[in-house]
Amino acid sequence: MREGLDIRHDAAQQRFETTVDGVRAELDYEQRGDVLSLTHTGVPAAIGGRGVAGALVRSALEYARSKGLKVVPSCAYAARYIERHPQYQDLLTS
Repeated sequence: MREGLDIRHDAAQQRFETTVDGVRAELDYEQRGDVLSLTHTGVPAAIGGRGVAGALVRSALEYARSKGLKVVPSCAYAARYIERHPQYQDLLTS
């Protein structure tokens, strides 16, 4: 997991984003009521393999937890992340 990234939450755009070495990565979501659907994790190859995607998903999950939201991992990466990190499984919708 990549620590120390400056991950910004842009609620108006429904996105978490960060820039590494001048390259932007993002996690897009849609919020409907008390459900946060993680729809897309985009990390360009130039900064891939550095834990950026995981940090973005973790930030979104921590945000959901802090707001009492449930999560739908519509993005395949987010779904795999939650499978590998059982501490977030309680956030999944039933």
